Amino acid sequence: MIKPDEERFTDHFGRSVRALSDYMGIGLQIAVSFAFFVLTGYWADGKFGTSPLLLLAGVVLGMFGMALVLMKVVREANKKN
Repeated sequence: MIKPDEERFTDHFGRSVRALSDYMGIGLQIAVSFAFFVLTGYWADGKFGTSPLLLLAGVVLGMFGMALVLMKVVREANKKN
């Protein structure tokens, strides 16, 4: 039989794991969006010989993408509250 203290622990642990997975997903989205645009800019600079213009454009677009992801997360968090 499960004791009340153990039941609270498993419930708290489950909520913690869900929250952790949400934050890890957000971090992964941010990292992938930034890396995609930076690496695309780096590749385009090598292809077209425009170093470092397209790399810098990729950095700016990556930062914009990160801001969009963060705004989406904040909006969803505000809806929950």
